[in-house]
Amino acid sequence: MEKRIPPQVSGTLRKFALRVPEVISECSGIKIFGKLIKSLVFSTDVSIIKNVNADAVIAVYPFTPQPIITQALMLAADIPVFAGVGGGLTQGIRVYNLALHAEFQGAMGVVVNAPTSNEVLKMVSKAIDIPVVVTVVNENEDIGERLKSGATILNVSAAAKTADVVAKIRASFPDVPIIATGGPTDESILKTIEAGANAITWTPPSNGEIFKDIMQAYREGKPHP
Repeated sequence: MEKRIPPQVSGTLRKFALRVPEVISECSGIKIFGKLIKSLVFSTDVSIIKNVNADAVIAVYPFTPQPIITQALMLAADIPVFAGVGGGLTQGIRVYNLALHAEFQGAMGVVVNAPTSNEVLKMVSKAIDIPVVVTVVNENEDIGERLKSGATILNVSAAAKTADVVAKIRASFPDVPIIATGGPTDESILKTIEAGANAITWTPPSNGEIFKDIMQAYREGKPHP
């Protein structure tokens, strides 16, 4: 049967939006509660989240997690949100409470940082009924223990070594769901997918970067690009 190209519908104002790299469609995706997730936008900016075509949001930020931030993101987003619940600066019972609260707020999953202990991971995984995403930052992580402790999905973020870490995990754990950072180019994203990543996180340009070309056009008396 001939593969059909889906028709596209776009408004006059919303045609200016962010689009994730098309190469991400090459990955298998991860089906969570019946929804297929291939691309995740790495952002807590509600204006970007509202104007991007990613399948989901991965909302991890460098401050202690706060339920009001999670709530604001989920109110703005019309796609699933994976909420950061700590594990670095924020530890122990607070991670447990934040994870439980995130599920009650409607998060599709929670994300814990690499320093999260297996004891806390066990507590969280037993308390909630949504996926627990565990961040992996290097090849030294004991993946077997993470999975035994309740990790549902691995989130590999190892900078330039990401594809290598994904490949190492995939060789030992062929069925574990893996999200991974894809890097800045189509080539780096494809390399990560070929290494075994099921879904890719994409870091969008900032508001300032997007505004740069727009403001330059305005200064020159030109219309919105």
